[in-house]
Formats: sequence, structure tokens, C-alpha cells
Amino acid sequence: MSQDRFSQPMQDEVIDLRQYWMTINRNKWGILGFAIIISILTTLVVFSMKPVYRATATLLIEAKQANVVSIEEVYGLDTNNNEYYLTQFEILKSRQLAERVIDKLNLATHPEFNQQPSALSFNWRELLPVELPQQTMSPEEEAKARQQQLTDSFISRLTISPVRKTQLVNITFEANDRILAAQVANAVGDAYIENNLDARMQLTYKASEWLMERLSGLREQVNKSEAKLQEYRNQEQIVGSDGGAEIANNELSLISSRLVDARRKRLEAESLYRQIKAVPANNLEAYENLPAILNHPLIRDLKLAELQTALKKADLAKRYGAKHPQMQAVESELSDVRNSLYNQIKKIVRSIENDYRIALTNERSLKADQEKAKQSLQSINNKDHNLKSLEKEAESNRQLYDTFFNRLNETNATGDLQTANARISDPAVAPTKPAKPKKKLIIALSFVASMMFGIVLAFLMEALNNTIKTAADVENKLHSTMLGLLPLLPKRKGADNQSYQAYTDDPKSAYAESVRTIRTGVVLSALDNPHKILCCTSSIPGEGKTSLAINLATSIGQMEKVLLIDADMRRPSIAKAFGLSGKSTGLSNLVAGTSPLDACIHRADTNNIDVMTAGTIPPNPLDLLASKRFAKVLETLESHYDRIVIDTAPVQAVSDSLVLSQHVGAMIFVVKSDSTNHNQVKAGLRRLKEVNAPVIGVVLNQVDIKKAAKYYGNDYHGYYDTYGYVDETSQANKTQSAT
Repeated sequence: MSQDRFSQPMQDEVIDLRQYWMTINRNKWGILGFAIIISILTTLVVFSMKPVYRATATLLIEAKQANVVSIEEVYGLDTNNNEYYLTQFEILKSRQLAERVIDKLNLATHPEFNQQPSALSFNWRELLPVELPQQTMSPEEEAKARQQQLTDSFISRLTISPVRKTQLVNITFEANDRILAAQVANAVGDAYIENNLDARMQLTYKASEWLMERLSGLREQVNKSEAKLQEYRNQEQIVGSDGGAEIANNELSLISSRLVDARRKRLEAESLYRQIKAVPANNLEAYENLPAILNHPLIRDLKLAELQTALKKADLAKRYGAKHPQMQAVESELSDVRNSLYNQIKKIVRSIENDYRIALTNERSLKADQEKAKQSLQSINNKDHNLKSLEKEAESNRQLYDTFFNRLNETNATGDLQTANARISDPAVAPTKPAKPKKKLIIALSFVASMMFGIVLAFLMEALNNTIKTAADVENKLHSTMLGLLPLLPKRKGADNQSYQAYTDDPKSAYAESVRTIRTGVVLSALDNPHKILCCTSSIPGEGKTSLAINLATSIGQMEKVLLIDADMRRPSIAKAFGLSGKSTGLSNLVAGTSPLDACIHRADTNNIDVMTAGTIPPNPLDLLASKRFAKVLETLESHYDRIVIDTAPVQAVSDSLVLSQHVGAMIFVVKSDSTNHNQVKAGLRRLKEVNAPVIGVVLNQVDIKKAAKYYGNDYHGYYDTYGYVDETSQANKTQSAT
């Protein structure tokens, strides 16, 4: 079971190409006929179309042009940019260029652009029941509208296609006149060249005019700026190119250098001065120990003389007394040396103090001079800044004036000399063969397209056809057992419904064999407990349940004692099928008890069966079939017959068959092939299953065996072809067609 469960989805996903082929095969004549009709109509349309000729001229757009002087800045063209070529291609397709060609060739009066309305054309406004208001236009507006329509028509025929990786562009024009096609293609190239020259000439004139206006204003600006510069020089007394800044810089540099020396000297003098001030006043002996005094040459000499005198005194003191003249002379000499030393020390001290004051004064003087020099230099720099601003302004105005003056000279020099940026490298020639319509290709494509459309339509109709056609449909769509099928019988003149007696008329026919096959299926469905009461029903009227009931009863009657009962109280038809009166007694009379059993049963010797018609139609047949007397009647009849076959009303029409299903042993559901909607059939079967009706299978009725075997393949091969029944049916159909 698990294998079946998993293999079922895989089988559903398989695409059955054979079914697609059979769908196409079923509708092949319709598809082919549709394709032929469409191809014929296309042929008529194609051959009524005017031939269209296509002429192509090749234009070379040069990247660099031969200019006498370089004035690209004036024109603003960058020919090395890819956008330049794209711009030229769009210019070739512009309306302005198209109107230029139209005016040049006078196409407004050409017959091709002034075609009269054809006989097939009509005014759709005439079909309207109410006249629509029309907008009135002035003659100028009408002329403008006609010109616009003419331009649109011209542009729609023009094709501009650049040649890849070259500077070439193809200009193609389509027209019914082959000469006109070549003329227009060449005219577009010429118009583009002329338009470019005119544009450049107009641009040159505009540039010259604008340059002249600008030059007059620039000249005044130059004069004003130069006059302002000179006035500033005179006012500030500026001399030289730098305004004295270099002299001021040199002076400041010199003063700064001297100030550094003066500050150094002042620091040295201040150091000595501080040493002197640190010694108590009038302490000459303390001054002697100061390095600045001790290292003084005079002090050293005096100290040496003092030492020598002291030594001399010491030597004399050993020999003489204190009052000795030599001793007094030495004392006097030593006193003089010391006085000289002290005097000299005082002078040096006063000299150090004076040097400090002089150094301090000198430093302050140089610092003041430095500040003055800085202020003077700053003033000079400010003047120089203003001077340079004025000079820059004057220079800019002068350069701008010179630039515009040069551009004016270049523009005037090139005003009469303009070179084209393009030329026609390959002019168009009048074509000898039309480019379109390609009649054979259009007809072939229309045939193929119509065939494809026909196939799609066939598949669509097949998808919309939800009827039961094959045994596979019975199994897949209805999920029911297939008991058999009954072939479609050929109609004969003078026979209302020959299917009622088809089994007895020709027992060897394919129809009779089908009935026997159904009989076998019914018998084999219950070998141990045979179904004594059989009931034939369908979903809707007209599906052939009565024919099946009659022929099945006739087939079973060859082996058993059979009773055929017409339980379709709404539309009874068995009495008519056996040539009995519609007022003859039957089932309703027997159940009601108004007639005995023998009077209600009629013998059909041809079919070898007994027949019980519907009898008198009761006002409410459902109540009669649901009564207990009807159940007792069936029990009585069941004891007299081996098999009872009942024909009842359709399931979807009334509920008679639902009531009968409680009294029968088996129910056979009849479906008309390729006619009944499978949803209706499923609904009927569902109603029977809801009441637990003993449905044993489905019989597919009125099957066209020849068509089914041809269109549905092996679903029908095997039923009859072994014994040649298909050929017999085919022969019968041919005979019917001949008659």
C-alpha cells in the first residue's frame, strides 16, 4: 500500500504527450481549415498592399574639423566625446531637419503624402446615432496640423542607424516610390550638413555680437582699474616695485642684530653691577675680592706693587726699627700704593656703574628703533597688499579684455570660412526591388500562427469539455467501476428509437455484444448471491437508461425468466417501446390494487420476457414507490421470476431512484458519452451513495466507436476490433450516410 501511495503522485506528474497528439488529431480538420482561411485572407491583404522601397545613404560624421584658428571654446563642441555622436544622431531624427527636407523637396504636394481615402475606409462618426460636436480650427491651425501630420509621417519612414565602431551613420527612408526613397535619403544628409553650417554661422554672428558688447564694457573696466592703481601710488608715495618693503626689511634686520648685541652687553654690565651692589658701601677691601676688579690689569699691577712693598717692609723691619728712615720711607711707599689701589678700585666701580647705565640706555634706544621699524614695515606691507590688489584687479581686467579681443578677432577671421562636420560617403541609389511586404514570409507566418492559434483553441475547447468520454474518465473522474459501453447506433429513416430493439434486430451486432458484455459484468459482480432485482438509472433524462433496461432484460431473458418493470412514473416509455397502449394496466394499478397481477403483466414474445408498464400515472409517484404495498409487490414478483429489471427516473430530476435503491439488489448508472457533464454524474452518484444505494458500476452509452477508436486510441481498441465489430459499425455508418 505504501508503494502505491508514493507512486500515485509520480504517475500524476507524467505528461502524456499521446493525449496531446490525440487532441490535435481530433480537431485537425478544424485547425487546418482555420489556418487555410486565415492564410487566404492574409494573401488577399498582402497582395493589396503597395510595395515599399527602402533606400539608404551613408553619412560620415568627422570627429575633428579643419579650423583656421582654434575657437572650440566659443562653439562649445567636444568632438572626442561619445555624447557628441549621439547628439548628431538625434539631430538627424529631429523635426526641424525633417521639415527642412519636406520644404526642400516640396513633399507637401507629392502624391505619396497626399493619398485619397480608400474605398475601405469609413468615418466612424457616421455610425454614431448622435452627432458629436466638432472643434472648429482656423486656417492657420489647420495648416499647422497638416504640417505636423506630414512631419510625423515623414519621421515614421525615416530610420537613423549608426554603424558600430565607426563614424558612419546610415540614413534609410521608405517610400512607395523608389526614386523618392533615394532622393529623400540623400536630401536628409544634405540638409544635415547645411543645417550644421547654418547653425555654426548663426552661432558665429551671435558670438561676434556678444563679444563686441562685452569688449566695450571691459575697456572701461580696464581704464578705471589702471587709473585707480596710479592714483593710489601717488597718494601713498610708493616708490619701486615693492614700495620700500625691502629697505624696511634690511633696516629692521640690522636694528634687530644691534639690539641683540646691546642686550648681551647690558646683561654683562648688569651682572657686574649687581655684584658691586651686593658689597656694603665704602668697603674697599670687599671690592678687591670681586672677579671683575681682581682681574683688572691695573688692580693686578697695584696689588703686585703692594706685595713687593710689603715684602720690602718686612725685610727692613728685621734690620731697622720702626722709626728708621728707611722704614718710614717704606711705610710711606706702602701707604701710597694702597691709596692708589683704593682710588683705582673706586674708579673701576664707578666705571662698571656707568657701563651698566650706558648699556641699559643703548638697549632701550635700540628697542624703540626696532618698534618704529616694525611699524614702518607693517605700514609698507599694508600699502603693498592694497597695491597688489589693485594691480591684480587691473591685470585681470586687462587679461579678460585681451581674451575677448582675441576671440573677437578669431571669430571675425572665421566668419566667412566654415567647414562642414559631415559628408555623404555613399549616396543612396533607387532600389530595384521592394523591401516589404515580404509576401511569402507573411503568408507563411500567418499560416503557422493560425495553426498555432487553432491548436491552442483546440486545447482550450478540450479543457472546457468536461464530459465523460472514455473508460478512463469513468475511473479517474467518477471513481466508479466500468461495466461496459454501448456503441452509437446509426439512425434509420422511419425509426423513432431503434435502440429499444437493437438487441433483437441483430443479435450479432456490436451493440448486442456490448449488451452481453454488460450482462456478464452484472452476473460476475455477485456469483454467490445473484442480484435478482436490477435497476437502471441516470443523472439526467436522455442518457439511454430505458434502452439499456430493455436490451439488458432481453439479453438476460435468453437464460432466465425475466420481468421488465417501468418504474419511471414521470415519463414512462417502455409501453411505447413494445407497442402497448399508454393506458394499459401496469405497476401503479398493481400497487394500488385496482388490477390483478396477471392483468398487469404483458408478454413480449420477441424479447422472450415479461413486461410491466408504468400503468396509470399517479398524482404523486414518489409516495407510491415508497409505500409498503410496493415492497410487497416486489417480494411477490421476486418469487415468480429469476431476474427483475427496473427502469426508473433520473437521479438529478426526482428522488424515485433513491427510494427504489432500498428494494433492489444492484443499480446500474447510465452515462451518455461525450454529452453529460461529469459534475452532474458525480452529483447523481453522490446522492445514491448517501442513501447506500447498491451501485455496481457505470455503463457508457452512445459511444461513437469509430470516432473514439480514432481519437482516443487504445481506450476503445480491444472492445470490438477482435471480432470485427468496429468494421461492422463503420460499414453501418457508411450505409446510413449513403441513404
